[in-house]
Amino acid sequence: MSAETVMVVDDSLLTSQKLSQMLTQLGYEVIKVCRNGADAVFHYPLIMPDMVTMDITMPDMDGIEATRRILNLDRNARVVMVTSHGQEQMVLEALDAGAKGYVLKPFRADKLEITLRQVLARSSL
Repeated sequence: MSAETVMVVDDSLLTSQKLSQMLTQLGYEVIKVCRNGADAVFHYPLIMPDMVTMDITMPDMDGIEATRRILNLDRNARVVMVTSHGQEQMVLEALDAGAKGYVLKPFRADKLEITLRQVLARSSL
């Protein structure tokens, strides 16, 4: 069985590097890193990842709008929001937009793995 593929979307270079490294250690294959929502929407249909980790607050297009647009392209897209504490209202908006789950920053590998496995299990039913 091949590893699930992930597109990481975050405007912070440090965060995207840390998240990519953690995902790789957990057995996922990071196939694309995008710096904003517009870039993610453009690349999503070209690579069709199994999952997307999406920051909420980014320049050009925020994660909520990018999630909406990705789900318009693929209603089965699995988007997991990666957000900071104190953004509860934005997390609710993202879930309403179709995100399948969320992870709070600073993220830990065990919490990230639990959330991603739950999203994968729910969407494979």
